[in-house]
Amino acid sequence: MTQREVLTWEMFGDASRELAQAIADDGYQPDLIMSIARGGLIPAGAISYALGIKNVHVMNVEFYTGIDERLPMPVMLPPVPQPVDLSGATVLVIDDVADTGGTLELVKQFCEGHVQETRCAVIYEKSRSVVKSDYVWKRTDEWIDFPWSSKPQIEAGQTTDPQ
Repeated sequence: MTQREVLTWEMFGDASRELAQAIADDGYQPDLIMSIARGGLIPAGAISYALGIKNVHVMNVEFYTGIDERLPMPVMLPPVPQPVDLSGATVLVIDDVADTGGTLELVKQFCEGHVQETRCAVIYEKSRSVVKSDYVWKRTDEWIDFPWSSKPQIEAGQTTDPQ
């Protein structure tokens, strides 16, 4: 089995607050947050609360199909945000990880020509990422177990362990 980076819920709380602090300390005041679904939903929610930003958009991008398995290229899924809703805005794009950077690159390209400025924040960034994020909590090249996606999907009729 390959080495893994494990993010706990407690570590995630620290990571999201530290990322928000880095953004605030940098003086960046985005008009809106663009969350990349699904992995970026929870980090974007936490950071939006920490920074007091209520304008949160979601862009659903499919790329990963399993552990280290992905489509040939990321694909935007509907509903796609309307460029008029982004017009002239400063945007903070948030995702859980910049692995290859393909997803962040797609979202940044979508925003180009519509927004004033785009910056990216991720919890993790890998060295192979083609997009170097503006705000990164930790760099790693290991597979990451996130607390929201490391357990099996729940099916009807299953019992859950209360521990």
